[in-house]
Amino acid sequence: MNCPDRTPVPPTPVVGDLAYDTLRDRYGIVMERGPGQVHLRPRGGGREWTAQPEHVELARPGEALSSQVARANARSRGEVL
Repeated sequence: MNCPDRTPVPPTPVVGDLAYDTLRDRYGIVMERGPGQVHLRPRGGGREWTAQPEHVELARPGEALSSQVARANARSRGEVL
């Protein structure tokens, strides 16, 4: 008996996770999850936005680090407080 191929389901981001909004090409912290929506906020603060759950995925560890490095570089240039 053969088992059908199963594609692994990526983990669903929960409140507090860094997530990636595939539709807007942005990273944000999950602030709240509701039926049919996920509320995200930029890592350093700022205006929250709403995304549909199917467009939100958990950021990979390397992506999270890359985001931190980009922010640190912007701060060193005086672009971010």
